[in-house]
Amino acid sequence: MELLHYDFMMRALAGALIIGITAPALGIYLVQRRLSLIGDGIGHVALTGVGVGLLFHQSPVLTAVIVAALGAVGVELVRERGRTSGDLALALLFYGGIAGGVVLVGLSDDSGNANLVQYLFGSLTTTSAEDLLVIGILGVAVLLAMLLLRPALFAVSNDEEYARVSGLPVRTLNLLMAVTTAVTVTIAMRTVGLLLISALMVVPVAAAQQVSRGFKTTMSAAMIIGVVAAAAGLIVSAEINTAPGATIVILALAAFVALTIGGAVWQRVAGRKPAVAAEPPDVVLHG
Repeated sequence: MELLHYDFMMRALAGALIIGITAPALGIYLVQRRLSLIGDGIGHVALTGVGVGLLFHQSPVLTAVIVAALGAVGVELVRERGRTSGDLALALLFYGGIAGGVVLVGLSDDSGNANLVQYLFGSLTTTSAEDLLVIGILGVAVLLAMLLLRPALFAVSNDEEYARVSGLPVRTLNLLMAVTTAVTVTIAMRTVGLLLISALMVVPVAAAQQVSRGFKTTMSAAMIIGVVAAAAGLIVSAEINTAPGATIVILALAAFVALTIGGAVWQRVAGRKPAVAAEPPDVVLHG
């Protein structure tokens, strides 16, 4: 705990907490839409953006945001038009993104393996004040969008056709989800890395679903689990000298296992049916 007296650890903790609450808030919509792996696909595309930044001596974070957002929008448009199935579009995103990223990073002047590992698995303790500012601004923007537009986003995630009939701007909301997913993946590069951010989007949601009922309750529980896992993961990693991103994900997985077992025991004792996240009573669709 003495490490928290250092400025770099306080910046790392602040960054971890922002991502810990933002990723599950976005991830619950992706889980509802059965797009749990889209974070991985966009993460691979973001790696191409990192390669572009290194190659042309620009900010890797900025180029990664732009490239990842373009890739996410492209996949959404392909999915919407129905020319390619969702899983095939994600596969193309996976392979093209990782291949392009590795090639571009290799062509850049700054092509050391250490740099590539930083972006793939995170380097939370090297978070600068400028990095934290970017993470904070973009993270808060994504979080506010997910909370303020929750009824509309839930409607679109649950049933696009019904949402369209109800008068909601389905395409705009879908593109918003694509862009915010790209932004979240990119700002999480410093926290858990491009290859692990999808886990922080999905695992806290899966854990919350084991013990909660209703979309709103599940969302709140997932955000709490994400924040606790992020804070505890950083502290544990500092104490036992492990990678912060991987430690955060392992603790989130541990929470999922514990809540699954605890929920099963409680249901057996109480004799209730398993909790299922469904449409919350507070969601009202406006025509």
